[in-house]
Amino acid sequence: MGSEGNNSIGNGIGATTRKPRVLCLHGFRTSAEILKKQVHKWPESLLQKLDLVFLDAPFPCQGKSDVEGIFDPPYYEWFQFNKEFTEYTNFDECLKYIEDFMIKNGPFDGLLGFSQGAILSGGMPGLQEKGVALTKVPKVKFLIIIGGAKFRAPSVVEKAYSAPISCPSLHFLGETDFLRPYGVELIDSCVEPVVIHHPKGHTIPRIDGDNLKNVTSFMERVEKMCEIEQ
Repeated sequence: MGSEGNNSIGNGIGATTRKPRVLCLHGFRTSAEILKKQVHKWPESLLQKLDLVFLDAPFPCQGKSDVEGIFDPPYYEWFQFNKEFTEYTNFDECLKYIEDFMIKNGPFDGLLGFSQGAILSGGMPGLQEKGVALTKVPKVKFLIIIGGAKFRAPSVVEKAYSAPISCPSLHFLGETDFLRPYGVELIDSCVEPVVIHHPKGHTIPRIDGDNLKNVTSFMERVEKMCEIEQ
């Protein structure tokens, strides 16, 4: 497990008023640095609206990474699972690790997640509501979900989705993403989802055209919401 000192990678943009602070959770067997590179393909006009903090998962990669040869190691994973995705290992340790980081480096307003990080992010508001996770930090105010899905372990599902996800959420849904049907299930569990469709697969897409307008509108709404609650 790497030291927490190099887990946080800020966006380096100063601000006079507090921007919404977002904890960014990377995909399975990737890293904070990889997610940072992927997200920084987005327009500067969007990135300037948020204070993005990127965190490496607690466990070193325990198998081959899909990004080997594309992005340099090291690679990390948030928790482990069986072939059916119905049983998790080190899940409680993962939740505690995230909360400890949020306590030391927060307060955080929202979560951004890709792939396994998106599954975690999408389940956090419900787990927080049930007192299972993030009990010592402020309530999650919004979600940005990229290539997400719902948890499938029954013990987690009953707590994470016992009520609709009520905080505003932005979802990126790829036409050829293998997780697409499961991403739709997560969207159906949200009260206020904004859905951005893109033609790619399981990846973090570039944002332009009408999508840029819709994402900017969501970001501005989140900015106002966080200003009011300051």
